[in-house]
Amino acid sequence: MRATRFPRSRRTVAAIARALCSAALAAMAREPAWADEQPAAAKEEAELSEVGNKLANPLADLWALSFSVNAPQFFDGDVNTGDPEVGGAMLFQPVMPFPLYGEGQDQWRLITRPVIPFVFSTPIPDGFNNFDRKGGIGDIQLPLVISPSDRITGHFIFGAGPILLFPSATDNDLSQRQFAMGPAVVLGYKTEKATFGVFPNYFWKIGEVDGKGKTPDVSQMSLLYFFNYKLPDAWQIGFNPTISFNEKAPSSDNKWNVPIGLYVGRTVRLGRLPVNLKLGGEYSVVSQDLFGLRFQFRFQITPVIPSLIQSPILGK
Repeated sequence: MRATRFPRSRRTVAAIARALCSAALAAMAREPAWADEQPAAAKEEAELSEVGNKLANPLADLWALSFSVNAPQFFDGDVNTGDPEVGGAMLFQPVMPFPLYGEGQDQWRLITRPVIPFVFSTPIPDGFNNFDRKGGIGDIQLPLVISPSDRITGHFIFGAGPILLFPSATDNDLSQRQFAMGPAVVLGYKTEKATFGVFPNYFWKIGEVDGKGKTPDVSQMSLLYFFNYKLPDAWQIGFNPTISFNEKAPSSDNKWNVPIGLYVGRTVRLGRLPVNLKLGGEYSVVSQDLFGLRFQFRFQITPVIPSLIQSPILGK
């Protein structure tokens, strides 16, 4: 009986072998399911990484809504002998690059990115070891920077224009109570992996509102310095603190605030919109002696929105 069953077993094994070989050849002939997904995922990662790199450039061609939650903030100085005073604020900054002239690499742009501060709570010194807390909307800054075409600047980042300060605060203690104006310049360099540069501006008083009181005439500078390095999987690392200088401060020891910082970020897609997320902190290595910001945590969320104006205003 074994002699009669053995050939059947061989035929069965051969049939199974043929079936397996046919299945293997068929599988080799067609792309596996993940083969289609892998290029799509790689393309998505590359697109999101590029978005994150562009957002680090103040003069990029992306429309975006930036929300920077700076909280908690820790303030300290000679007028405070206790624990640091705590505050918090959010800076809302819509980024709007208007196409002026030309297309593609030949396009000139007008970039405006108003800074609208929403103060949750901030300590205002009112004598020694005595603080009043205020909240509301602060003064709005409006830079209007013209950027030459990429064909002219190449890997360099360059733009210049005026910047305006409006006394829009809802509380006098949060306001300069003056109109101010001055120059703004962006200088930097960009590569495939990194973007870095500076964005200084200076304000001088050009007018005032009722109730200015004894507030000194505005004469102050802010300087954003930025660095962003692109990591795999749309991650990034860098820094973007802002140095401040007030010429009208009561003494030389109270003119400067110089923070250093670090953030880790990633660009993801929420629905159809790319969204850049950053988490970091900043420590002021130089701060006002009397009272000033010493340290703050920062969380930034920046959704990229479709361009509201696509055709050049002055023609192609």
